[in-house]
Amino acid sequence: MGHPAKWRPPLLKHPYLKLCQLLILASLFYFCSGIIQVNKTVKEVAVLSCDYNISTEELMEVRIYWQKDDEMVLAIMSGKEQVWSKYENRTFTDFTKNLSIVILALRLSDNGRYTCIVQKTEKGSYKVKHMTSVMLLVRADFPVPSITDLGNPSRNIKRIMCSTSGGFPKPHLSWLENKEELNAINTTVSQDPETELYAISSELDFNITNNHSFVCLVKYGDLTVSQIFDWQKFEPPPLDNLLQLWVILILVIIGIVAITAFTGSCIAHSPTSILD
Repeated sequence: MGHPAKWRPPLLKHPYLKLCQLLILASLFYFCSGIIQVNKTVKEVAVLSCDYNISTEELMEVRIYWQKDDEMVLAIMSGKEQVWSKYENRTFTDFTKNLSIVILALRLSDNGRYTCIVQKTEKGSYKVKHMTSVMLLVRADFPVPSITDLGNPSRNIKRIMCSTSGGFPKPHLSWLENKEELNAINTTVSQDPETELYAISSELDFNITNNHSFVCLVKYGDLTVSQIFDWQKFEPPPLDNLLQLWVILILVIIGIVAITAFTGSCIAHSPTSILD
């Protein structure tokens, strides 16, 4: 009785095709164990460690792949480094720091899970010797909001606007007074399709006959920025003060009139000199 034939997957000729299988393993690794997380802001530099050391001599005998989610970032084969177009001129390998990749001028699109795979030759074929993942979180901080006076839409009502832009992720803006949320108007959120950065603005109407202290609070992710707007209602001066002002004004006028009259009298009665 013959032995049943054993099925074997076909050998992949191109080394990059094996990465699909390796990424499945990387995903399992991600869910089954802890993963290093690197937090950065836009335009900063990120260093992602492969957590694996090799000597310079070994470089010719290993293959090193860095991939972000489902796209290639960088590969080293036969000691030569290849960087994919999206990361070109801003990504390189630091062999002195555990085969780390360095990404310059971070963009929001750089967010994601990066997987490092190291393969070594064994009996004429390349075998995975090391694999690790790093989660890169890139954010853009919103500047402190600015509050602008938009004038008076009606009697005793003033309108102000709070706005900020250039941040990520999507923000939420609220107006607070005494820790209670107020009803805002004309709240708008927009996103630049190129930079993916957000802008937000919101308006608030309030009665100017009362004192107020408003807080414009912008939340994005687990971070917040805020600005305070204080309003003091108009207080007419007390009656006693007005009376004092009138008395002083009258005395000043009387003084000016008296000095003017005295000066005129002196001029009228002064002796005139007769020239011979």
